[in-house]
Amino acid sequence: MRAMILAAGLGTRLRPLSELRPKPALPVRAIPLVAYTLHLLARHGVDEVMVNVHHQSGRVEEVCERFAPAGLRVLFSHEPTLLDTGGGIRRVAAFLRESDPCLLLGGDMLLDADLGALVRLHRERGDAATLLLKEDPRAGSFGTIGVDREGRLRRLAKRLDLGGETRAGVWTWANAVAARAFDAMPDRDVFVFLDDWLGGMLRSGARDVRAVLAREGEITWEPVGTPGEYLAANLAKRSLSYLDAESLAHERGASFGPDWVVGGGARLGAGVVLERAVVWDGESVPPGARLRGGVFAGGAFHRCEPEASA
Repeated sequence: MRAMILAAGLGTRLRPLSELRPKPALPVRAIPLVAYTLHLLARHGVDEVMVNVHHQSGRVEEVCERFAPAGLRVLFSHEPTLLDTGGGIRRVAAFLRESDPCLLLGGDMLLDADLGALVRLHRERGDAATLLLKEDPRAGSFGTIGVDREGRLRRLAKRLDLGGETRAGVWTWANAVAARAFDAMPDRDVFVFLDDWLGGMLRSGARDVRAVLAREGEITWEPVGTPGEYLAANLAKRSLSYLDAESLAHERGASFGPDWVVGGGARLGAGVVLERAVVWDGESVPPGARLRGGVFAGGAFHRCEPEASA
């Protein structure tokens, strides 16, 4: 089975961290973000994955090649000009449609879900596309996708509403897509996966664009799109079904405390205090520094959450 990780974005909401390293290479609990997705895909039967790259592409390629699990072939689609989520997929459509279905995953999240079950349901129902949604208390911040009783997409946030919605969930950016769905792609280079491609199918009356809605607690989904989300993802100790990330991080010299992470090869000066803080690998924190609510990277401290009021 083949898959694609959408990883070509600039990570503008994560600046300045994403200016130091591209978002897929940002360490989450001392392991590059994209490494988690590579291992997740391999665990669920993917043997070839395409990663689209743009910003600091060489750094992304190096991380993917170094952290890809054995047996997973990683290829890269270089985008000199960003093509948005749909255009990036269209550029490698010939590769993806050879797998029926293929999996399409976002590159800015931590996910632990049964992708095999998603694929099986997709095949059983004969869908053109099947999206993984999640009941989530943060729905007000992220927006939701609405479905009817049969799981057919009826609403895309506030941008499209066809009526008949009975349930809704946050989109996790994990999708199974049939080969025939590529025939319905917009005939242009730059477009959006959800609004233009799937939304276009829905506007044309498609009834085989559906979703599965995971209940709260059934899957792990943590977005890593802002400095606050990035810090939260680093400080949350989690058990993943597909990767012993803690052991891998320890092998690379990382250390962990109740509310801090220090990457391999980092040096802390005398008297350094860490509170809700992350130190990237290879960094040198000066003596006496008090780091609270942020990340030490690129030789400087970057606050990721507001200071507590006195």
